[in-house]
Amino acid sequence: MGPTCLSVCIYFLYYGLEVARGLAPEEIEGHLEKGRILLSEGKYNDALTHYQAAIEADKSNYLTYYKRATVCLALGRHKAALDDFDEVIKLKPDFSAARGQRGAILFRQGRLDEAHIDLEWVLRSDPYDAEATHLYTLIEPIKNNIQQAIMYLEDHMYPTAVDLITQLLNDLPWDIKLREMRAEALEKSGDLAGAISDLRATSKMRPDNTEGFLKLSKLHFDLGEPDESLQTIRECLKLDQDHKECFNHYKKVKKIAAQISSMNDFAKQSKFSDCVQKADAALKTDINPSIKLLVLSKKCHCLNKNGDFAAAITVCSEALRISDKDPNVLCDRAEAHLDNEDYSEAINDFQRAHQIDPHLQRAEEGLRKAKKMAQQSKKKDYYKILGVKRNASKKEIERAFRKLAHKWHPDKFQSGADKEAAEKKFMEIASAKEVLEDDKKRQMFDMGEDPLDPEAQSHRGFNPFGHGFHPHGFSQGGYTFKFTFGS
Repeated sequence: MGPTCLSVCIYFLYYGLEVARGLAPEEIEGHLEKGRILLSEGKYNDALTHYQAAIEADKSNYLTYYKRATVCLALGRHKAALDDFDEVIKLKPDFSAARGQRGAILFRQGRLDEAHIDLEWVLRSDPYDAEATHLYTLIEPIKNNIQQAIMYLEDHMYPTAVDLITQLLNDLPWDIKLREMRAEALEKSGDLAGAISDLRATSKMRPDNTEGFLKLSKLHFDLGEPDESLQTIRECLKLDQDHKECFNHYKKVKKIAAQISSMNDFAKQSKFSDCVQKADAALKTDINPSIKLLVLSKKCHCLNKNGDFAAAITVCSEALRISDKDPNVLCDRAEAHLDNEDYSEAINDFQRAHQIDPHLQRAEEGLRKAKKMAQQSKKKDYYKILGVKRNASKKEIERAFRKLAHKWHPDKFQSGADKEAAEKKFMEIASAKEVLEDDKKRQMFDMGEDPLDPEAQSHRGFNPFGHGFHPHGFSQGGYTFKFTFGS
């Protein structure tokens, strides 16, 4: 008996009792009729179960195997269909339709010599069979083209080999060797994603494909996809847990995948220092450029969020030297440039990120903010007035204010010119404190708007002195400051 299309477990679940007691001829006919009806309705899986039951009850009926084979073909299970056609021809060697179907499957699998025999047999029986004639006449040209593709590979003409093999696969879609050849050519051409796609297909077509899974895992790793690489190498170890090369690669990928996962977790938890440390540990291991890019990109992001802007710019730049096509890394570097008040560089990076991904909202908003801040920098900068960094805490802002307020209090100056200059300076310090200690006003300022600019805020009815600030006196940290302006 040929292999079945359904697993033995499913078969016994549904039909074990029937087989145990045997089926009467009318019951077998009932299964065949139900299979035919379900097949006509397009319910292939249901039809398959009835043909399965009929075959188990009567293994000598070649027509039932033939019907099941056609259902398997409709479901895309060409290997199972081929097994059933083999059984049909064993039972009835002169069944031309089965030979034609088997020849077509063999042809599409690239087993051209075997297909030649079946197709020739069909044409001796019926010289006018259109499908058999078409496939038969293609065999020799296809053989020649396969040899030509092999020569292109040997001569390192990889793009040409890819084009020719792609044409061949239109006729031979189930040819595993051809897909492996194209995967090799694609890999050598630098198209790792294309190579992965072909090898992924062959891993399903060939049982016990440990070498295929190993190759596939390495390609995922080279492409900078550690999680996919780890998942794939586990498939190799499922087939052979003692496979030395698969196990060695598994250990390497597992370590890197765990480090990157930890970096991502630390970033989500805002533990940016831990994220940077984990990145440094990952960079000490043996990693390829794609994985290094992944680690550097995350380190760049965490340094930026941790307020280490100069280091962030250095690491982001290192990542961009590996690949300058990552818009998020460009945005990270742009934000670090903003915090370093290098507005022109920030604008350039945001513009490049926007060009790479026009739909990236982060780049669009960042570019708008950078342009506003560049304009604002030509006017008043409250951070510079207090001498604090852009990521300064409220406590640092208050400390800076109190220090400068004591230094520039107008009551400490006697002469009219000095007193007038001190009053002006004191007003600037107080304005900076008001903006930077108020979350809403500070956010407005960080987005490129001056919340104390009467001209900019007039349309909102904003009063710069409406929240407790008064030009002639106020309290801060337990101290009351009062002064009068000179006339």
